[in-house]
Amino acid sequence: MIHYTSICYWLFALITSPLLVGVINRTKAIAAGRNGQPLLQLYYDIAKLLRKDALYSRTTTWVFRTAPVIVLACPALALLFIPWGGAPATLTFTGDLVPAIYLLGTARFFTILAALDTGSAFEGMGASREAFFAALTEPILFMVLATLVRLTGALSFTTLYVSISPNLWVTAGEVLILETVTLFVVLLTENSRIPIDDPTTHLELTMIHEVMVLDHSGVDFAYILYGSAVKMWLFSALLAGLIVPVRTANVWLNGVAFLGGMFCVAVMVGVVESVMARLRLNRVPQMLVGAAAIAAMSIFLTLK
Repeated sequence: MIHYTSICYWLFALITSPLLVGVINRTKAIAAGRNGQPLLQLYYDIAKLLRKDALYSRTTTWVFRTAPVIVLACPALALLFIPWGGAPATLTFTGDLVPAIYLLGTARFFTILAALDTGSAFEGMGASREAFFAALTEPILFMVLATLVRLTGALSFTTLYVSISPNLWVTAGEVLILETVTLFVVLLTENSRIPIDDPTTHLELTMIHEVMVLDHSGVDFAYILYGSAVKMWLFSALLAGLIVPVRTANVWLNGVAFLGGMFCVAVMVGVVESVMARLRLNRVPQMLVGAAAIAAMSIFLTLK
């Protein structure tokens, strides 16, 4: 089902998503006691890159040129399935959870293919790390969604998040707390944030996502930056809808509460990146296995 009234929410998310990254960077700057970047810095960067031509190596094929468009298009399409507070998603149907998640998987797949297409061992190393961590993260995300489906009985993002209410927090608060912690770890991993990855580093021993996009330039790199911001918004929306269960008849109140939750998530990410260092690579799988154990425990609690 298509909800045409929700298209404005989708467009708002696409326009505002780079601002979320600005909030994270400003939070880190305040915690470090410096002025830091402007809130709109990512907008400036994207606009600057869009005015530049992309350069391509002779070794690359159509895969490398196509990947940036797919990396932007897939999260943007997945965002159609995500509800806005109490409002329905733009596109809803039974089982829409699966295609939404696999649209993100498609974007990752083409990012890895583009990195391998360059023929660079350096980018191949980053692609290998990305594929390994994704193999651990995707089952965790599906376990989180399975638990929420078990609690609400809903098989669509819209009906699922509408069912998450204060009453559900009262009756199943311990499960939802575990879900919140696990989903936050997934958000950090999927968006290459500290302590999983450092989006600002250029050290060979620590790079994961950034190393895969080093050869992209100009408009292609603008698509990648924008796609990353949209993906950040999507996961923040999943978390905000869980921790801010405001579902009233007042659409404006729901929207304001949802936006407040979104920016709270961004501040939380900024705080984590300010107080924690990046984990050693051999510690990242241990952290993800721990998150998987928490997700499995939350499923077990719903079976009692």
